[in-house]
Amino acid sequence: MLALFLLLVLVAVILGIIGAAASGLGYLLAIGIVIFAADLIFFGARLSRHTRRPLR
Repeated sequence: MLALFLLLVLVAVILGIIGAAASGLGYLLAIGIVIFAADLIFFGARLSRHTRRPLR
């Protein structure tokens, strides 16, 4: 799962760089930001789910 997280972060960064650098492609920057935010929320939810298990 960590590989998927890192892949999505990489895709978001690449889309953000292309969207910021290219004229008229601001929507790619917005898509990159949305992907990055969704990825952080997903990873945070998955991380918090694993830490709530009771100790044996």
